[in-house]
Amino acid sequence: MGAGRRILITGVSRFLGLRLAKALERDERVEALIGVDLHEPPVGISGLEFVRVDICNPLVARVLEATRADTVVHTNIASEPARFGGRAQMKENNVIGTMQLLAAAQRSGYVRRVVMKSSAAVYGYAAGDPSLVPESHAPTAGSLTGYGKDCADAETYARDFGRRRPDVALAILRTGNIVGPTVSTSICDYLSLPVVPTAFGYDPRLQLLHEQDAVRALVDVTLGDVTGIFNVAGDGVLYLSQAIRRLGRVQLPLLLPAAQPVAVLLRELDLVDFPIDQLRFIMYGRVLDTRRAKQAWGFAPRFTTEQALADFRDHRTGGEPVMDDEHPSWERELFEYLWRRRDARLHGSTV
Repeated sequence: MGAGRRILITGVSRFLGLRLAKALERDERVEALIGVDLHEPPVGISGLEFVRVDICNPLVARVLEATRADTVVHTNIASEPARFGGRAQMKENNVIGTMQLLAAAQRSGYVRRVVMKSSAAVYGYAAGDPSLVPESHAPTAGSLTGYGKDCADAETYARDFGRRRPDVALAILRTGNIVGPTVSTSICDYLSLPVVPTAFGYDPRLQLLHEQDAVRALVDVTLGDVTGIFNVAGDGVLYLSQAIRRLGRVQLPLLLPAAQPVAVLLRELDLVDFPIDQLRFIMYGRVLDTRRAKQAWGFAPRFTTEQALADFRDHRTGGEPVMDDEHPSWERELFEYLWRRRDARLHGSTV
C-alpha cells in the first residue's frame, strides 16, 4: 500500500465491512487498513490488520491510538437481534458500541474523518410520510422503536461528536433496504420465503439498494471529502405485490392482528430475523429522496430497484459464511496486540 489514508473499519467480518475492506485492499490511496470485530473475516484481505475487539469496550480507544487511524468507518450497526442473542444485546452493540467508538475518536489525536453507516429506518413508517423522504424528514414523536431507534440514537451520538470535534469530517449514510446475490439482510430473508406474508389491504412501495451500490457508496464517501447526512438507495420503485410475483413467490395477505404473531413465529423457526418494530414496513413502505447524494459526490447507482430485485432472484447464492461463536479470549488477544504495538514503537519497528 502506498502513502495515504489509515482506515479503521468496524464490523469487518460482516457484509458491508468485509466488502469495503476488500474494495480498499489494493487501493493506492490507502496506506493502512485495520479491521475490528469479535470475529475474524471469513475471507483473506490483503494488507488487513485485524484486531479482535468489542467496540462496546473502552479499550477500543487504545486500538485507535495504537493504529494511528485517521479515518474511522462504522458499519457495525445491525438489525438482526439473533446475531447478538436478543434485542438487549443488539441495542448494546448498536448504541453503546457507537457511543464508545465515537468517544474514542473524540479523544484521538489522529482521527480526521468519520463515516457511519446508518439506515433509512430512522424515518420510521407512517401513512402521512412524503412520497420521497428527504434527509430533513423527522419521524412522528415516539414512533421509533427497536432498530430504527437504535439508528436514531447512534446518529445523535454522531452529531454530538461532530459538534465537539468540528475539525473532524463527519458523514452519515442512511441506506435503503439492501438486496443482492450474497448479502444477508432481513428483507432478503423475507422475500426468500416461498409464501410471503403481507398486510391485508396494503401494497407498499419498495425501493431497493443493490449490495454493490451500497459498497461503492461507502468507498466513495470513505475516500472522499463530503460531509453531512445522505440517503442512499436505488432509483425507481416496485410495489410489494409486484416484487413477490417477479420472484415467483406466493403472497399471503394477513389481517393486521395476525401479523405480529406470524413475525414472531418466523423468527422462532429461524426463517426470518425480521425485527418486530419493522412490521409497519409491509404496510407503508418508504421511498428515499437521493438527490443530495447525487449532487454531493455524484452517487449513481448501477442497479435500479427492478434490476437489484432481478439480480437477487437470478443469482442468489445463499448469503455469507456462518461465523463462529464469540471468542472469550478476545480481551487477552487485544492486550497482547496493544503491547506488541507499544514495543514496536519503542524499538522503532512496525508490526
